[in-house]
Amino acid sequence: MNRNISYELIRSSRKTIAIQISADGSVTVRAPMGCRKIDVEAFVQEKRNWIAKKQEELRLKAREREKKKAQLPKWSRKDYEQYKKLAAQVLQQRTGYYAQRMGVVYGRITIRDQRTRWGSCSIKGNLNYNWRLILAPYEVLDYVVVHELAHLKEMNHSERFWRIVEEAMPDYQRRRSWLKINGELLMEQ
Repeated sequence: MNRNISYELIRSSRKTIAIQISADGSVTVRAPMGCRKIDVEAFVQEKRNWIAKKQEELRLKAREREKKKAQLPKWSRKDYEQYKKLAAQVLQQRTGYYAQRMGVVYGRITIRDQRTRWGSCSIKGNLNYNWRLILAPYEVLDYVVVHELAHLKEMNHSERFWRIVEEAMPDYQRRRSWLKINGELLMEQ
């Protein structure tokens, strides 16, 4: 099969030809400045099966992502204040519960609208949580609470830190995994 593959060609001071496939399936070929167009085309044709396979993988991932997204709670900007208020109530309660169990004392709790973080703990012991945690299963919300409270004992992600988390929540890895897999979708909302 000798079908033409559409691609963008970018020339630079690199020494080899490389193919990059973006999330949308578009193909970019990076080639050395002196590389002939016919050699680039031959390279692309040689890799056509690999390109098609990668594009199909990306299509399947996109479909799977849309299915997962459809299962998550929907909200609109007008719901934001309600969700933020609910998040404040639930996170206050869950933080108090786990702080007592873990034997730590925290400062104030702030609920934020963040795009990259689920929570943080300051040196002063103040806790910040992302309001979108209220859209996640409560067991995942609890994991973030325990994670931040563990920072009151260990302000890093060392082995000691993870032992503190595990002591408070033996199945934290399962909850953490849910957040890694689905968290990005919650952030997009």
